[in-house]
Amino acid sequence: MSEPKALTPTPAGDTYKGWLFKWTNYIKGYQRRWFVLSNGLLSYYRTQAEMGHTCRGTINLATANIAVEDSCNFVISNGGAQTYHLKASSEVERQRWITALELAKAKAVRNQAESDDSGDECPTSPPTSGQGGGARNSNSEVQSTLRTLGSKVEDLSTCNDLIAKHGSALQRSLSELEGVRLGGDTDGKIRQVTERATLFRITSNAMINACRDFLSLAQAHSKRWQKALHSERDQRIRLEETLEQLAKQHNHLERAFRGATVLPLSQSNPALDSKSSGSVKGDASDEDDENEFFDAMEDPAGFITVPADPKYHRRSGSNVSCLSTETGIDDQSLCDEQSLGSNPESPQSLEVEPVRKRRTKIPDKPNYSLNLWSIMKNCIGKELSKIPMPVNFNEPISMLQRLSEDLEYYELLDKAAKCQSSLEQLCYVAAFTVSSYSTTVHRTGKPFNPLLGETYELDRLRESGYRSLCEQVSHHPPAAAHHAISERGWTLRQEISLASKFRGKYLSIMPLGSIQCMFEKSNNHYSWKKVTTTVHNIIVGKLWIDQSGEIDVVNHRTGDRCHLKFAPYSYFSRDVARKVTGVVADKEGKAHYVLSGTWDEKMEFSRVMQSNKGENGTEGKQKTVYQTLKAKELWKKNPLPEGAETMYYFSSLALTLNEPEEGVAPTDSRRRPDQQLMEAGRWDEANAEKQRLEEKQRSVRREREREAQQAANLPEEGAEGVEVAEDGVHQDNYEAMWFERTEDAVTGESMHVYKGGYWEAKDHGSWDVCPDIY
Repeated sequence: MSEPKALTPTPAGDTYKGWLFKWTNYIKGYQRRWFVLSNGLLSYYRTQAEMGHTCRGTINLATANIAVEDSCNFVISNGGAQTYHLKASSEVERQRWITALELAKAKAVRNQAESDDSGDECPTSPPTSGQGGGARNSNSEVQSTLRTLGSKVEDLSTCNDLIAKHGSALQRSLSELEGVRLGGDTDGKIRQVTERATLFRITSNAMINACRDFLSLAQAHSKRWQKALHSERDQRIRLEETLEQLAKQHNHLERAFRGATVLPLSQSNPALDSKSSGSVKGDASDEDDENEFFDAMEDPAGFITVPADPKYHRRSGSNVSCLSTETGIDDQSLCDEQSLGSNPESPQSLEVEPVRKRRTKIPDKPNYSLNLWSIMKNCIGKELSKIPMPVNFNEPISMLQRLSEDLEYYELLDKAAKCQSSLEQLCYVAAFTVSSYSTTVHRTGKPFNPLLGETYELDRLRESGYRSLCEQVSHHPPAAAHHAISERGWTLRQEISLASKFRGKYLSIMPLGSIQCMFEKSNNHYSWKKVTTTVHNIIVGKLWIDQSGEIDVVNHRTGDRCHLKFAPYSYFSRDVARKVTGVVADKEGKAHYVLSGTWDEKMEFSRVMQSNKGENGTEGKQKTVYQTLKAKELWKKNPLPEGAETMYYFSSLALTLNEPEEGVAPTDSRRRPDQQLMEAGRWDEANAEKQRLEEKQRSVRREREREAQQAANLPEEGAEGVEVAEDGVHQDNYEAMWFERTEDAVTGESMHVYKGGYWEAKDHGSWDVCPDIY
């Protein structure tokens, strides 16, 4: 073990620090540790860097015994509960530590006795306000200083007692040596040591006397100190008041300057000024917003938002079109949520009594313990979908049902369908993309991998105006197709394939594929992709989930784009956790809205009135400064149902996903036996059923490969060539029942699209095309 350059402990005020060797066990022996003696407590750390966060042990010297074993070793014990066997690098260093420890112990005992006696003292009078209070505070500061000086002198007095004790012991030892009557030289050396010891004691007494003189002098000048403190305090108060006045004046001048020069409407567009000069009175609600200003917020997305000039808040309703013309916003203003509620075609007015009362509870999750490392240690680097996992790590729904959970906040698409402005509609679509992650914040369970050909329907047509269908269209790699259509004018479709890797400490899930949303009224066609999901603390600690990455929501008809950034969690970041920021811009790249919030709570949006390039950021990148109006709420997460922590943290929608329903296809996830057994708490039976279904799927796959080989007249050793195409696209020799792969005419992407027929088959109860997968 390499030793430090300076092992000598260093005193710092009342603190004593240094390296010592501490006995750990018979295998490791003595190990070097960093010890800190402060306030009567002796603590130790593995390294100096640990002082800020991890203390390995502490012993109170007030009740401790200090014993010396040999030239370098000593023991500190508090009666059996704690015992430190310590070793210094030299005898001199050991003596320094012993002296410091005995001094600290004496002080700790004295302080403990004083604290026991202080309970009977009369209470102090309450402080008074005004200058009297300041004088009282100053006096208390002086008294505190005097008490500190007195404490130092008491420390020196205690040190003198220790020196006297050790000196007496030394003299007794020397006297015994003199009685031995060795050679003449020895007697002379002994006398010399005795003289030096006496001189050391005299010097120590002189030092104590000098300190006492200093204390007396400080007490004599305490009144002058108190007066000086009063003067300094009054000057500081005057300076603080002056600075406060200057700050208010600066803020007032800055606002006046910004209102006069930053946004000159009349200079930038004379025609606009002539049109708007006739109406300058604002609505009452806008005038209330005039004095609302917000702190500048620096986003990781590389832009800063500041409040817009108050003149924009005073714009009347008749001036909205003029304002929109200047800023590039569509002619229509933001969707009025109140009008959505009052409109007879709105989602709220179309709600009817549910066809059935949905369940609000499922059986509580059993408390089964299982060693994850025993399963995962041989799976590092493998794809998650190929790891045989027991149901202990699952939640009782399939991946198809998790996809259907994206519709938890379908109301956002209902509102988007009613927007006249494509930019405003893009804000709601962006909020919908963020809302799909809100259900994952506490959901650390793994969904069941769907079997090939497994389906799931979510029919909420009469309750919420939409119906949804999912199908597992590939198994290697797993890929699911999803199609949802609403009576309120929107269609959602997606094909998601998961690429998952276990990295030892965390699990990364990278969704592949795209999501598309089309609106019937405006013909707007949006597309986006999902961000990466990371599950942390797989082996040790509490599991937690994070979402990170960037999303571009693109309107392919207009060229509008919303760039969303999901900030990864960082222990050292000052930003709020799970933060999401975004900017909505037109095809020219001009920003119109700024979005901000978190993916697990809510999203807000603010209209951009003006933007310009600001100063360079910390990384040298130039940040854009957006002047925005007051933020408005786009989306807010619904509270979890009561008792959600014992029900896998399911949302109200998730609790109903696995509820049995009549008339669904025989391949529906609700009919999956291992999933139903797990939900009922019968996990051992669920594990056995899961293995049976997986083996059955492998047998069906091998039979399908053999038939494909015979049809193609291929040799036996070329079997694997049928599974994967040359371009790497999944090919399980399986033709989906309700979806077909086509190339989208708008985006140019190849994906599985719903070809129809499912709901008609359900109406007729004809499921002949469905395979027997269970």
